[in-house]
Amino acid sequence: MTKILRKLYVGPAGIPLSAKKRSTPEGIKEVASLGLDAMEIEFVRGVKMSDELALKTKEVAEEAKVKLTVHAPYYINLLSPDEAKVKASIERILAAARAGYKAGAWSVVFHSGYYGKLSSEESIERVRKSLKKILKTLKDEGIDIWIRPETMGGLAEFGSLEEVLKVAEGLENASITIDFAHLYARSLGKFNNYREFSKALELIEKYLGKEALKSMHIHISGMEYGQRGEKRHLPLQESYFNWEEVIKALIDYKVAGVIICESPILEKDALLIKEKIYSFLKRK
Repeated sequence: MTKILRKLYVGPAGIPLSAKKRSTPEGIKEVASLGLDAMEIEFVRGVKMSDELALKTKEVAEEAKVKLTVHAPYYINLLSPDEAKVKASIERILAAARAGYKAGAWSVVFHSGYYGKLSSEESIERVRKSLKKILKTLKDEGIDIWIRPETMGGLAEFGSLEEVLKVAEGLENASITIDFAHLYARSLGKFNNYREFSKALELIEKYLGKEALKSMHIHISGMEYGQRGEKRHLPLQESYFNWEEVIKALIDYKVAGVIICESPILEKDALLIKEKIYSFLKRK
């Protein structure tokens, strides 16, 4: 599987709202018909994809030239004091990776969990330990897919940019998913200009190397936040989040990878992102 990409692929988090049939293959066809070229398979409420459906999904995505990513189930907490819950969380990530790999997906993103009473340093160590187990299991099974902890928007959630970078640093087939809107919420609105976005990309390169900027898994949406960080996703144009400057930074730093739009209006905002990419590229 090609790990390094040559451009920015853009698409929705899940089946487009405009798709008449609510299946993953039909969603991929709708993505392509809209002029988009990526889609995230949402396993957020559990991994429910048969081998037959996975193979059909892969076939349709390859024919449509749509790059697929996977979102692992939401019910994951690698920082739980209950070892049984940690083990179950690891199994959920593995299940998402196995199904995603069969479906031809390029990357899997997961939420790491909640600090609870743990410090940032203890949390990094625990998440990294679980990630190593996941990566070893997948390697032993011959599954070649990116596994990525995501930056998170809630202050009680593990997932600052530096934390997830320290988790993934130096591990084969591990990287991060950077959700720019989450970081905006986590910073209570401070992470919201070209300079901050550029610093984030430079930090990724520092920890994971220059090639990491050619294999990025990115989430973008509008965002509302409160005192404890993220409250809800919004359409891009209904938010104060400066998403256009994110795109400018990605173009200036020659980033390649997949941008998944998590806006409530999915493909409409994904198309807006795609248009903005073209706009900035034309100026080069």
